[in-house]
Amino acid sequence: MMEAWPAMAWILMLMSVSELMKTAQSRDFTMKDIIHLHPSTTPHPGGFKCFTCQDAADNYECNRWAPDVYCPKDTRYCYTLHMMNNHGDSVSVTKRCATVENCRFTGCVNITHNDFQVCTSCCEGNICNVLVPRNDSSAVFSSTAPLVSSGRRLHPAAQRYFILIIVSSCWTRLRSQMI
Repeated sequence: MMEAWPAMAWILMLMSVSELMKTAQSRDFTMKDIIHLHPSTTPHPGGFKCFTCQDAADNYECNRWAPDVYCPKDTRYCYTLHMMNNHGDSVSVTKRCATVENCRFTGCVNITHNDFQVCTSCCEGNICNVLVPRNDSSAVFSSTAPLVSSGRRLHPAAQRYFILIIVSSCWTRLRSQMI
């Protein structure tokens, strides 16, 4: 009877260590993971990939289930929209391939009626949208080449208005999924 206790104690200890190892694993992707999941051969010159998802629960779920497809030839950037609650926790993540027109309004907006913050960013490069924007420092439009501009810019209030339209559309979609 006494001989079974050391074996049982050993099994319980291994189970505890196993559980600790599961909780210690990171919920973020490393560059090694990305290279393994997204090989770099292209179907056309200049072809690239973006992480792509619609209303994922968080960045990990978006990147984990993103389809491994190349962006259409008419796109050049990767777009990310990240909605967070007032504690900074993810509520929704949307990522996709984008044109320069889709990337005109980047930055963060606070939605006062529900205490959400929405940050959008665009980047240029193969799977460059691995991270989500969380504040004004990361909610930017980064491009490897200068953009040609007509010199006309939208007033900051107009920019906020267009971002609010996007956010309200996302919020309506999110609320309909919760009901």
